[in-house]
Amino acid sequence: MTLRLSNPLKLKTRGSYELRKRVRRAVLWACLLASPFFLGLIAGWVFGIRLNLTPSLPRGFYITSHSPSANLVEFCPQGAAASISLSRQYRTAGACPDGGAPLLKPAVAFPGDQVKVSADGIRVNGQLLPNSAGRFRDHLQRPLDPWPYGSYKVAPGTLWVISSFNSYSFDSRYYGAIPEASIRNHLRPLWTFATEVPQQ
Repeated sequence: MTLRLSNPLKLKTRGSYELRKRVRRAVLWACLLASPFFLGLIAGWVFGIRLNLTPSLPRGFYITSHSPSANLVEFCPQGAAASISLSRQYRTAGACPDGGAPLLKPAVAFPGDQVKVSADGIRVNGQLLPNSAGRFRDHLQRPLDPWPYGSYKVAPGTLWVISSFNSYSFDSRYYGAIPEASIRNHLRPLWTFATEVPQQ
């Protein structure tokens, strides 16, 4: 009686086919999962659309604009503000010189304006901005140094950025005026949705 064995080459061929099939399937799923990311990059490059995922402003989509009403500025922080915001992950990876993403904040004071910083918050030309008081700890209880109390005249070539949407926003309440040269774009909301902010 002769015992017939399966063809090892045939088994190997079938296994190779299954492996190739699984690899193709994995590549297809990887492409499908990555497509929103690459579409976002293309939209940002071609149409000037930005996706904000931080709670400093309502989360959602913003678009670059030359309209005078576009009071949001996208800028790369400098000095200690840059290192703190990156090391504490206030910013994600991005296109700024330090490897972090730009910040997006409302511009509130311009050259010639009077800014007063106090324990109550920040006043621009005598008007108190809501939720503008500096904090000594962030939402994770890490120490912060608010900008020194006092009165400031906004110098030429600079401006102040403050988000009244979130009292924990990392903005000029901690690093003062920013240079206009650091601004990359002006933006306005395109499509935003409800965003929870840290409680007092």
